[in-house]
Amino acid sequence: MLNKFKESILDKNTLSVTWELVPGRGANEKAQESAIASAEQAAKGGRVHALTITDNPGGNPAILADYLGMEILKMGIEPLVHFTCKDKNRNQMESQLYALDRAKVRNLLVMTGDYTYSGFKGRPKPVFDLDPSNTLQLIAEMNKGLEVQGMKGPTYHAPSDFFAGAAVSPFKSTEAELMVQYYKLKKKIEGGAQFVVTQLGYDARKCHEVIQFLKVNKLDIPVVGNIYVLPYGAANVMNQNKLPGCVVTDKLLAELNEEKGAADKGVGQRMLRAAKLYAILKGIGCAGVHIGGHNLKYEQLEYILDKGEELYPNWQDLVKEFDYPQTNGFYYFEKDEKTGLNTDRPTNRANLPLDAPAGAMYSLMRGMHGLMFTPDKKLFPMMRSMYRAAEGKKKTEKRLHAVEHLAKVVMLDCKDCGDCAMLDLAYLCPMSQCPKNQRNGACGGSLDGWCEVYPKEKKCVWVRAYARLKKYGEEASLDVPPVPPANWDFYQTSSWSNFFLGKDHSAPILGIKRPESKLKK
Repeated sequence: MLNKFKESILDKNTLSVTWELVPGRGANEKAQESAIASAEQAAKGGRVHALTITDNPGGNPAILADYLGMEILKMGIEPLVHFTCKDKNRNQMESQLYALDRAKVRNLLVMTGDYTYSGFKGRPKPVFDLDPSNTLQLIAEMNKGLEVQGMKGPTYHAPSDFFAGAAVSPFKSTEAELMVQYYKLKKKIEGGAQFVVTQLGYDARKCHEVIQFLKVNKLDIPVVGNIYVLPYGAANVMNQNKLPGCVVTDKLLAELNEEKGAADKGVGQRMLRAAKLYAILKGIGCAGVHIGGHNLKYEQLEYILDKGEELYPNWQDLVKEFDYPQTNGFYYFEKDEKTGLNTDRPTNRANLPLDAPAGAMYSLMRGMHGLMFTPDKKLFPMMRSMYRAAEGKKKTEKRLHAVEHLAKVVMLDCKDCGDCAMLDLAYLCPMSQCPKNQRNGACGGSLDGWCEVYPKEKKCVWVRAYARLKKYGEEASLDVPPVPPANWDFYQTSSWSNFFLGKDHSAPILGIKRPESKLKK
């Protein structure tokens, strides 16, 4: 069966159009009926290639996007289901993917997801078992025919037909924030992302930056630009970072404040702004546009498309109207003064100040790593022999684990996961220092280097890791293939034992093999 969304986004002569629906909490409420009515209009209109359906946006419960996707598919229009990692573990994800595959709902936008906010009798427990890079790997394996180990050896499931994409946020103000976004984007693409959707922002140069980054890195993947029809109220919320990842600068907010005094309360201007952004996104080379807006009507969406096409021939003249840099904002590329966009020359980052402290603890941990944890160097063989001798001796294992855990709790706030990722994160623990437990890079919710969940209180752990590594000129060590998720077989076991004996996720990365005698047993 033809996937019209996939065909549109891969067709160089078509600008793919998606329209975001936010069905909200409930089953038979006004919000759900409105979403279905909008879907029916879009299906009849024939100008929208896919309807995107949000997955518990803002960390609040809502009707399952999967089910609405099934309803929408029956109308003759493709759904693009948001598939987030915040509410389900890897088994539930796999189950959900089987159901979507059976229902022929094939288009997925894989994201970390907003931190859980509200729920029945209080804030729900966040999950974040897999991150988007790992989830995309799962989907890619399912598309090939997932291998499942059974009693009689491996079996292979029938291949699925998912078309999965990922999100990226170029709208970051600091060097560290932006670089870890792009490092993670490369991991998502390696994991299997087939298209990329940008987060929400109104700086044309930043929109172009993603296109240029992919081009310079020879990553041939379609980009979908984000257009949100922005009223003053929503802009004010975004400006205060109450919708993490959505960036509205003071300059843009001031313009919207003036516009809302018009007779139509600014509706005309914000519709025109959306149309202008459409023209720019098409001009810079986006393969599609993702259009959203609170209570946006289908007729308004058609206006954006029509007006955007009308403005497109002179899109370069509009770039100056979307000049909304963040205060002291960092750009990956040097500015092209002629176009107002970017050259292909990366900004010289060497002498820029660190975005977070890299203090004595990091120096201590580097020393310990060089002494004990570098394979086949210094004390590594001795430590390996010690843990090899202790393996299987419960009392000895328990004592060694207790000493390790005490030291790591005091120094590193260790959560005893047993599959330690601190080597991947400049000796910072993603299980304790990141509320979303991200092992492959920052989520899109940080602002000015601060964590989405603890703004102005805690720096994003990936910003801290980048700063630590940059101090020694090693920040590019974060630009690596996806790190596997935590193996919960190892929970509350000795991560040092698992490391030295070649059991944990780092073993194949570092070439640490299981001791031969243990393998024979």
